[in-house]
Amino acid sequence: MQIVLGCDHAGFPLKQVVQDVVRAAGHQVVDVGTDSTDPVDYPDIAERVGRAIVEGRAQRGILLCGSGVGACIAVNKIAGIYAGVCHDTYSAHQAVEHDDMNVLCLGARIIGTELAREVVQSFLSAEFSKDERHRRRVGKVRNMESKSMGKAGS
Repeated sequence: MQIVLGCDHAGFPLKQVVQDVVRAAGHQVVDVGTDSTDPVDYPDIAERVGRAIVEGRAQRGILLCGSGVGACIAVNKIAGIYAGVCHDTYSAHQAVEHDDMNVLCLGARIIGTELAREVVQSFLSAEFSKDERHRRRVGKVRNMESKSMGKAGS
């Protein structure tokens, strides 16, 4: 699987750890920056991650910022992206299995290195369950997304 990985300056200290976990799990990394702790704007990185998925260059993404929240809000503005902040292994796999989450957001200032490794592994190993109840619920979310497209500011 192709995994797009992006971070802002606050997420950069955790980037190499996450990249190593992705590769160790047998996946390829599509790196969309940043490459240092020099300040950058998280919405720019979030957009790169989201676009890589919706354009088919990656199947899932991992996005790192200070708390995980800002980047998560930003990437969720892209139709077809379903991101969540997960700082525990249960949420990381359950969000994929039940909600078809395709972007994992982590807060590098929140989560420790070892837990980050476990959360990323949990996210990568999970698959959408395709149970009728989950397909129905995810379908309703996607319908909401479709109805709201083009209605920003209304």
